Amino acid sequence: MRINICGVKIDQYSFDEVVKCIIEYAISNKEPEYVVTPNAQHILTLQKDTRFQEIYRQALLVVPDGVSLLWAAKFLQTPLKGRVNGTDLFEQLCAIAAEKDLKIFLLGGRPGAAEKAKEILQLKHPNLKVVGTHCPPYGFESKPKELALINSKIREAKPHILFVGLGAPKQEYWISSNYQELRVPISIGIGVSFELVANMVKRAPTLMQKSGLEWLFRLLVEPERLWKRYIVGNPLFIWLVLRQKIGLSKFE
Repeated sequence: MRINICGVKIDQYSFDEVVKCIIEYAISNKEPEYVVTPNAQHILTLQKDTRFQEIYRQALLVVPDGVSLLWAAKFLQTPLKGRVNGTDLFEQLCAIAAEKDLKIFLLGGRPGAAEKAKEILQLKHPNLKVVGTHCPPYGFESKPKELALINSKIREAKPHILFVGLGAPKQEYWISSNYQELRVPISIGIGVSFELVANMVKRAPTLMQKSGLEWLFRLLVEPERLWKRYIVGNPLFIWLVLRQKIGLSKFE
């Protein structure tokens, strides 16, 4: 079952249920699928980006990455089962992949982030099979040779799970354009997770994560990059939810 937050349909699964579903699908080697992990910024982008909307409609799973979505769902009296944080999901899937002999590939992140994340994850899980990493150059999406190189690397590596850290909506655009050709069972866009696991970007203290203030910590750490997303975006998201609640906007 999916609930509606500002026109975006989000799965009512717990973190553990999402992990179980992804692992089972990766093992099954069925037709390729992908998972999206919305936060408040995604909701805002989806209001006007029809391509992004279609990508969301075709996703295998739409799981709530942002705490703001949990608050919104509760306010709208359609509560979710909990947050499915992208970085936690990445780390947990890698831990289980090591146990289940599943192969993973890391695409994206800042230079060196995927390689460093790989090192750290393999120290924790020596059996983890990271069959490739690749950090594409800026503007790669308009360079046919680079796009062909990326696809070639992934097809040759034959991972069960492809983690893509290119930021939204670029990572979702890329996944949607390539997942069928790549034939990877599951692809997941996970934003800045490689950097967080690699300790290139500091993660909020656990207390701030649990209290829903991770956004404030990230804003303090990277104000120049994130001020617009949070200072402008958060009030806009709240306004959209209020409009849905009082019936001013009919989100289908």
